[in-house]
Amino acid sequence: MPAALKGEGGMNGKVVDMHCDTISELLKRKREGKAAALRENDCHVDILKMKKGKYLLQNFALFVDMEACTDAWEEVQALLALYQQEIAANHEQIMPVLTWSDIERNQKEGRMSAMLTVEEGGVCGGSLKKLEKLYGQGVRMMTLLWNYPNGLGYPNLNRHKGRAARQTAGEKGRMEAERLLRQYLNTPDTENGLTDTGALFVERMEELGMIVDVSHMSDAGFYQVLSLTQKPFVASHSNARAVCPCVRNMSDDMIRMLAERGGVMGLNFCADFLTQASYGEDNPGSIAAVVNHAKHIVKVGGMECIGLGSDFDGIDTHRELTGADSMEPLWNAFKESGFRESQIDKIWGENVLRLYREVLS
Repeated sequence: MPAALKGEGGMNGKVVDMHCDTISELLKRKREGKAAALRENDCHVDILKMKKGKYLLQNFALFVDMEACTDAWEEVQALLALYQQEIAANHEQIMPVLTWSDIERNQKEGRMSAMLTVEEGGVCGGSLKKLEKLYGQGVRMMTLLWNYPNGLGYPNLNRHKGRAARQTAGEKGRMEAERLLRQYLNTPDTENGLTDTGALFVERMEELGMIVDVSHMSDAGFYQVLSLTQKPFVASHSNARAVCPCVRNMSDDMIRMLAERGGVMGLNFCADFLTQASYGEDNPGSIAAVVNHAKHIVKVGGMECIGLGSDFDGIDTHRELTGADSMEPLWNAFKESGFRESQIDKIWGENVLRLYREVLS
């Protein structure tokens, strides 16, 4: 790791976070007539919180709920415009990155870096030309899908099935409701993976140098991505299924395969992906649970395959991890649990930076 990208003092490693939904949250608030700016806000992520949290790089996802908008392509372009506006307004503090050298330059100039990603490949409508346009607009990572089947493939958590399960559960007794919801949340899709178009997208993304992100993807889709690619890919915001059985998390075999490819998975701070609460019970989340997932991932996949993928502003506020300014307590918890500082540096950013250096052209 180049010396220029090492942190200094205290919390040694500077944060590289592979996923937040802040831009989508800001656009939502603007449309509601509320104040919303990246410099300072009451979201999980803003410039001031990032500086306090010692951030080096934040991936900003353009998240599109395909069923909550009339035109997904138009929506992703609106999010892009807001991202560009906010980064330009804060250019003294943060600058976009398109290549590895941009990250190095921003660090040397004392600026944080912003990487543009898309969460929901369905926004392209199956068009490779639109995928290429997104790349030309600065997108360097994309989740193939979110929680709906789309023209590219199938998710593990299908929101349509989830709604039906919750509706049915609401009509049953507590034990039966628990069973139905656990069946939905904990049963992976091992049959439905990528479509033919999805396979073409994966191949073109690798050619372009756009990082393939398999978070939300079905188990079947994960293994297809593995077989179709040569370069490392990521699960930007997914935890360990052996610790919390929700299928948004990765199985041990998937962790091993990702690690062998040189890929990285980002620890997700969502309470429901950290621990599984009983039906109807509050799930506040905890720093200890994040550490537990990290320990398991390292045990299964080694020290090189784990990073951060907070999912900030796409999840409920975590009782102990309230935003980008709360990273130091997490660092301290890792250190107190037995991780060496050099190992925490890898989790905080070095592993992700290694992948970026390899994949970003």
